[in-house]
Amino acid sequence: MEIWELLARESVRDLVARYNANGDTGRFDQVVELFAPNAIMDIGDGQPKNGREEIRTIFTGALDGARFGDHQVYLRHVTGTLQIDILDQATVRSRCYYFVITDVGLDHWGRYFDEFRLVDGAWKFSHRRVTVDGRSSDSLFLPDGD
Repeated sequence: MEIWELLARESVRDLVARYNANGDTGRFDQVVELFAPNAIMDIGDGQPKNGREEIRTIFTGALDGARFGDHQVYLRHVTGTLQIDILDQATVRSRCYYFVITDVGLDHWGRYFDEFRLVDGAWKFSHRRVTVDGRSSDSLFLPDGD
């Protein structure tokens, strides 16, 4: 394995971690910076979002759609089994499982299918597809998005 491959793999791991950590704490500016300017994000609602500003609406919409009651919800995404496929020096694909912990415990779970590319020397998400494979009957999030 060459050094550029190791750097690509570690960059992908870091992007996936930063996506969840920033999203869970409402730092949406930092989340959208992880995406290429013309990236696509598909959460399975039949309306993929194109570009950073449209992608931002996924997060603000999830925040608006959560059933908070009278308090701020505790939210943590956890990923596992990250499989990384290096296609070439500027293109990587990955897939992994995720689950979400909220005030109700295990809230929902699914998979991320990602594509990454180099943009001005930095790895960025170029495409992210999110599936929700299941959810608790007490889920704090509506069924139409994560």
